[in-house]
Amino acid sequence: MNVTVENLAPCKKLLRVEVEAQKVDETFAAITKDVQRKVVLPGFRPGKAPAEIIQRRFDQQIQDEVKRKLISESFKQALREKEIEVLGAPDIEEIQFGRGQPLQFAATLETAPEFTLPEYKGLPVQLEPRAVTEADLERALTVLREQRATFNTVEHPLQTGDFAVVNYTGTCDGKPIIEIAPTAKGLSEQKNFWLEVPSHSFIPGFSDQLLGAKAGDKRTVQVDFPAGFVTPQLAGKKGVYEVELVEIKQKALPPLDEALAQAYGAANLEALRAGVRHDLEKELKSKQDRSIRAQVMAALFARVNFELPETAVARETRNVIDDILVANQKRGISREMIEKEKDQIFSAASHDAQQRIKAAFLLRNIAEKEDIKVSQAEIAERIVHLAKLYQIPPEKFAKDLQARDGMIQVYDQIMNEKVMEFLVQNARIHEVPVGTLPAEAAPNPS
Repeated sequence: MNVTVENLAPCKKLLRVEVEAQKVDETFAAITKDVQRKVVLPGFRPGKAPAEIIQRRFDQQIQDEVKRKLISESFKQALREKEIEVLGAPDIEEIQFGRGQPLQFAATLETAPEFTLPEYKGLPVQLEPRAVTEADLERALTVLREQRATFNTVEHPLQTGDFAVVNYTGTCDGKPIIEIAPTAKGLSEQKNFWLEVPSHSFIPGFSDQLLGAKAGDKRTVQVDFPAGFVTPQLAGKKGVYEVELVEIKQKALPPLDEALAQAYGAANLEALRAGVRHDLEKELKSKQDRSIRAQVMAALFARVNFELPETAVARETRNVIDDILVANQKRGISREMIEKEKDQIFSAASHDAQQRIKAAFLLRNIAEKEDIKVSQAEIAERIVHLAKLYQIPPEKFAKDLQARDGMIQVYDQIMNEKVMEFLVQNARIHEVPVGTLPAEAAPNPS
């Protein structure tokens, strides 16, 4: 067998294979004999029909099986011989095939990137020595009180800190907003709508114009929709709302006492404080770990650059886009809005996909160099954990994984975690003053 390899582009090769004519004829003879043994023809005992008749009656079937067998076997042998790792399915083109002549075919392959691993031990990481403070604890306890708040009706004029319960209808350019933005029903009309004063999540300037009003009062409110407003049909335009103040509510927080502690399942207030502090410390540790891992990968990325396989990036981009679309739909973002942002979504997804693919190759190569392996016991333990998480019997979960080749994903997930742990353990961590790191890299316990 003769094999040659041609580099077409980074991560793409052309493999040319020639199988000698003798091997082709031997395979024809073997397949013909196999068909002869299995078929039953009128006038002949099973397996005794002449080879000439078998060849004539089943010529196409024999040719197809010979071709399949030869290409499959020789392709695998060529990959082993040239030590090529293939990603995805190859594009195979038959060049020459027939009895008495060599088989020739070419396969266009997408391959793993070839690169030299940079120094990955001692990657620089900055860490802010943060700790949970009393102020953090008090803020968290206030959040718990907020969750048990009551709202009492008051008779005084609306003032800052109150909640206004309103009915409203809105117009823009003299038309009901629903006609301009059909998907924005909530912006066009609402009844018994609760609005905190001032409001940081509604239309800017809306609630301010209700200050001083009493229950039963009606006011005309004029607003300017911001240029980057969530509803694009209204962005940069003016709106007019007819508003009726139905009721004024005032929020009352419960006292921080034993009763509140018991409402959250704690034995007493001291136990509630201890539990909240523990949760804050756990959250802070988690954020610090994520920051360290992100910095480790950023430092590793900065030390090496290589071309990525196009098909793998395209496939992962589709996966990321699917995740983004599902997340946006869960948040209630309309298809119309998603369609308008499709270019930005694709750009973000493509960048994210490239980062994931690059990380996967780097971590895998580090695992090979450091002989980091995943045991069957670790895989079994992870499957039990995931099955419990999804409330599926472990045996059924394992069968489902095998049916869709999901075991590879479980293996890769554990492997990546172990390599990341190795990189973090070998990183050079420097403590820096609080406030040194950018917001996204600095854990915040509050």
